Amino acid sequence: MPDKGSYPNSNSNANSVNQDYNTSAPVITPGSGNSVNSEPKSLIDAISQIQQFYAFENMGQEIPREFFTLNGICNYFKVGASSGFSEGMFVFLLFPVFHFYLTPFVLKTDSLMLKGIVLSIPFMSIIMNGFICMYVSRYYIGSLTRQAINSLFSGRLIVLMMKSLIIYIVYTFVTQLSKPDYVWALVKHFGKNSESIYTHYMQILPHIMPMATKCSICMLLAAVIPYGSVFFYDVFRTSRAKRNRMRIMGK
Repeated sequence: MPDKGSYPNSNSNANSVNQDYNTSAPVITPGSGNSVNSEPKSLIDAISQIQQFYAFENMGQEIPREFFTLNGICNYFKVGASSGFSEGMFVFLLFPVFHFYLTPFVLKTDSLMLKGIVLSIPFMSIIMNGFICMYVSRYYIGSLTRQAINSLFSGRLIVLMMKSLIIYIVYTFVTQLSKPDYVWALVKHFGKNSESIYTHYMQILPHIMPMATKCSICMLLAAVIPYGSVFFYDVFRTSRAKRNRMRIMGK
């Protein structure tokens, strides 16, 4: 009969198992803060999660493609769409005010640089988020990060393109209806300011469609450039890796 000291120590075995387990790479588990299905609340939140996915995949952790579920795709698409909607609305509401009121009547300057800075203010949200999205291109490497970035950018791209089209259609519709009789029938209800409003509106009327065209083009560029930067950076990185392999193999 074995003596008491010959029995295996259960505590030491448990510690050994824990030590072996702790040497493995971090695991993404559903329900944790790193779950791909936890809904991001904003663009920054979504990009922060993408950085986490990049860290896991960069350490060599194999994550099945199916781990990024339909719910995760929809969550990232909604964040991108929400970002595109808020950016487009910001431009739609502020750009006419800056272009037709603040610049000519309040700023009253001949400095092209100052005018350019003031007129770029309505686009600041699009410009900042565009640079943030371009920054994400460095994480476009693994299966999980690719799916997340594609879903995020697709939502933003579709909404900004729709906003661009809507802005152009709305301003086209407004200019088509802006006949002198129709305009006067509307502004005559403003009392003693009617003639002044009518005169100013008829002065800016020829400039509405050029403004709408510039606005729509800027929104299209803001939608396409981040997606294009990710694509071209991925092509460049793949080509560079292929050249390095060929150099190592001596071909």
